[in-house]
Amino acid sequence: MADVARIAGVSPALVSIVMRGVEGASVDTRARIKAIADDIGYVPDRRAQKLRQASSRLIGVTFDLEQPFHSDLVEHIYSASERHGYDVTLSAVAPTRDESRAVQALLRERCEAVVLLGSHLSATDLKDIDGRAPVVELLKSTDGISSVRSDDVAGTELAVEHLIKLGHKQIAHIDGRRAPGADDRRHGFSAAMWRHGLEPVIVDGGITETEGAEGMRTLLGSEVVPTAVVAFNDNSATGVLDLLLRRGIDVPGEISVVGYDDSRLARIAHINLTSVSQDVEGLADAAVDSVLGRIGGGEPVGVVLAPKLVRRGTVAPPPVRA
Repeated sequence: MADVARIAGVSPALVSIVMRGVEGASVDTRARIKAIADDIGYVPDRRAQKLRQASSRLIGVTFDLEQPFHSDLVEHIYSASERHGYDVTLSAVAPTRDESRAVQALLRERCEAVVLLGSHLSATDLKDIDGRAPVVELLKSTDGISSVRSDDVAGTELAVEHLIKLGHKQIAHIDGRRAPGADDRRHGFSAAMWRHGLEPVIVDGGITETEGAEGMRTLLGSEVVPTAVVAFNDNSATGVLDLLLRRGIDVPGEISVVGYDDSRLARIAHINLTSVSQDVEGLADAAVDSVLGRIGGGEPVGVVLAPKLVRRGTVAPPPVRA
């Protein structure tokens, strides 16, 4: 900033006024100072500016690198935060970087609050973090912590009801094991099946393509092969589709497949996956609103949004089997 001031022949204080976008400089002076700054490659140090402020106006977000749906949420969290004058700092959770490390990195950045996408942390750990900066869980809920999620029980029920209306009776669920939302999706699947007098078939799966393929491999080796499969998420469902393609099994002619999340993965033309939508924009907006409420001193609240089924090309009536 001193270099810009020297070249422009003005005081560093005037350069600071221009760079901060506050009143105190003419239009011509602003244009000349900004042009000089561009010429010499000067970029304001936003981190230093925030250190001088009582409020950092930063929202920290943890997300899982293995979850495509998390990137969709992050995109909309950025938009929702910017509408309220906040920036977003991201911290990834990966196989080599656990969630605790991701959260600590955000706290070191002086984030005013943190949004945890699909958190695996215990209630004790969450309350400890919440004592340092307000926490909002996204896609999961814990007593005493603000949360925003979809109704996952209703989501899998929607998928099952649609398949049954098409005539399917042999329907299986490849679950998410210990992933956030997995228990509710299992429950919704089983409840919908029992409601129609059908026995639920559930096999171990997970959040990845590999785990989805492994779950489908188990089902193909079973005594009664299902005519339809509801996967834990879209990522898992693509693993199911890949395995069926490699086995020469037609989708949806022989087996129908339903994913969950309605992520951008589901919308790729050659995948065209029927999926349960979690309303990504609604979730992101509600998460940021919850963050702002906590920053303002409000008590933790829980928000549950209704999902919907998005019909595409991986579902059809069941085949006639001998």
